[in-house]
Amino acid sequence: MRLWQFWSRTLLLTIQYNPPEFIEHLMILGTLILGMRWIFTDNWPYLLLSSNFALGAAISMWVRETIAPSHRPRIVMVFSVAMLLIYSAYAFADIARYYL
Repeated sequence: MRLWQFWSRTLLLTIQYNPPEFIEHLMILGTLILGMRWIFTDNWPYLLLSSNFALGAAISMWVRETIAPSHRPRIVMVFSVAMLLIYSAYAFADIARYYL
């Protein structure tokens, strides 16, 4: 029971003190879930939604870090945004094979 209380309090504090980062984490979680769903079913709508979530999270992280830099090392943020953009570009390129 204490474990659940710890996680619920942590989640509530995260939502309360840093809502944009929480939304970015939800978008990245959606990217992972939809990407895994696409791998197992090979339906292109899952890949399209996954790439849109990745692109949205990357742009949101880039804008947030530009406006108010966080305490994290700059290389970590650059790497994470770059990886999300690369995944999104790959996904959009892979979607083209469904139309050709």
